Amino acid sequence: MQKQEIAISTEFIKLEGLLKFAGIVETGGEAKVMIQEGAVSVNGEVCLMRGKKLRPGDVVTLPGVSLTIK
Repeated sequence: MQKQEIAISTEFIKLEGLLKFAGIVETGGEAKVMIQEGAVSVNGEVCLMRGKKLRPGDVVTLPGVSLTIK
C-alpha cells in the first residue's frame, strides 16, 4: 500500500477536495462516484460524505493508497 502525507495550510480540507489535491481523481464528479461507492474510508470507517471535513491527523484510505493529513 502506498502511503502519502498531505500537508494542508488551512484548518480543514473537504474529502472531495483532498482526493483532487492528492491527484487521486481529476474531477469532483470522479470523487463523488468513488465516495458514493464506498471505496473511501476515513479513520478506519467507510465515509459516504464528500463534504466531510478532514483535519490534521485524519487518515484517508482508498484501495492501494493511504493518505495522512498533516
